Amino acid sequence: MNARQDGWMARAALRSAAWAERWFPDAWVFAALGVLVVALAAFAFGATPAATVTAFGDGFWSLIPFTMQMAFVVIGGYVLATAPVVARFIDVLARAPRTGRGAIVYIALVSMLASLLSWGFSLVFGGLLVRALARRTDLRMDYRAAGAAAYLGLGAIWAMGLSSSAAQLQANPASMPPGLLAITGVLPFSQTIFLWQSIVLTAVLIVVSLLVCWYTAPSDANARTASDFDVSEAPAAPTLPPRTRPGEWLEYSPLLALAIGLLGLGWLGHEFASKPAVTAIANLNTYNFLFLTLGILLHWRPRSFLDAVSRAVPSTSGVLIQFPLYGGIAALLTHVPGSDGATLAHRLSHLFVQVAGQESFPAVMGAYSAVLGFFVPSGGGKWLVEAPYVMQAANDLHVHLGWAVQVYNAAEALPNLINPFWMLPLLGVLGLKARDVVGYTFVQLVVHVPLVLGLLWLLGLTLSYVPPVMP
Repeated sequence: MNARQDGWMARAALRSAAWAERWFPDAWVFAALGVLVVALAAFAFGATPAATVTAFGDGFWSLIPFTMQMAFVVIGGYVLATAPVVARFIDVLARAPRTGRGAIVYIALVSMLASLLSWGFSLVFGGLLVRALARRTDLRMDYRAAGAAAYLGLGAIWAMGLSSSAAQLQANPASMPPGLLAITGVLPFSQTIFLWQSIVLTAVLIVVSLLVCWYTAPSDANARTASDFDVSEAPAAPTLPPRTRPGEWLEYSPLLALAIGLLGLGWLGHEFASKPAVTAIANLNTYNFLFLTLGILLHWRPRSFLDAVSRAVPSTSGVLIQFPLYGGIAALLTHVPGSDGATLAHRLSHLFVQVAGQESFPAVMGAYSAVLGFFVPSGGGKWLVEAPYVMQAANDLHVHLGWAVQVYNAAEALPNLINPFWMLPLLGVLGLKARDVVGYTFVQLVVHVPLVLGLLWLLGLTLSYVPPVMP
């Protein structure tokens, strides 16, 4: 094994991953514990049992539209990434690298760029690209480092792109809890992911991540290839089973896919023609509609499309069962007054104001969100818990509200680098375990933490406060 992989950081990362795999419960447990902690905190400040249980029950179903929208982000990304024509495109992409180290950097770049469109698409697409490169007999590529590179889309910058649930939520008032809307108003993409400060931060993270990939990739002599993990042959692309009865002919005919796809493209054309592109794509329904329409057309036959959806749905289980709890937590934070009439969100925002100043707020909030993100791996749902009090604190300190969203987005990705929860879809494609890749992602984390927090503070100095804009 290369000595660089046997340093103290890699050993610490392996121990951390082993501990997490052994002791970390399902993410739903953390969400459920969060409900209990917030409810007990409400009682401690004098909330009545009636107000507490009413808020939890009312809030539980308040996020159903947003929950389904985020589930479709996963489904749409998976369906598009597994379309037959995309599989052929991946084979074309896999011809480009000339060295194993170059292949690892190449995978990281493709994965990160894909994550700016959709984190669900990035995970599957990146994993399939690794498998395609592993088939090349002329390339000696370390399979572990390549897997870690494919994960960088979700581990580094996914929340800075179009599938950022925090930015999408803030741009869609119909999907927001009423308590949050009253605090932040509507924040269009121009105030969040399309700020020039956000673009600079994203570009720096991409460049630095690629450099880390280059310098941590093992040499050819020390590389462990896919064959060392008994996954030398990539899984065959799913093929359609033969028809078994006449009634299935429409499932195997492209007629329905073509008709639905053309209707979808017509609607999308009207949307983008009648609205600015930024406004159109900021609508989560339009975003998901675009991915599903492309997925239907590229799969060509309904049976292929439906099979891909069936394979994608299990990956949405965490979103479906956790987000109602986050809705309950958000309601407990914003709608349950204590004995003095103040809600928990108000108390927490006051605490943030006491701890942080206008200039230090981005760094303080970023560090807090990153730590909490390791224990609540929510894929952005955690924003529903944090937003009521951190955004109120941003208002009180006159911090740019859109930048506060981006602070959360940048910090949200940091714990993903070592948290096994979000690695699972990619690891399933690769046939690896978290401990096989986390040694490399831990090095990325060590580099990213000071870089992200420093840039959040520095770039935040260039922005001025803009009062909330209500719909």
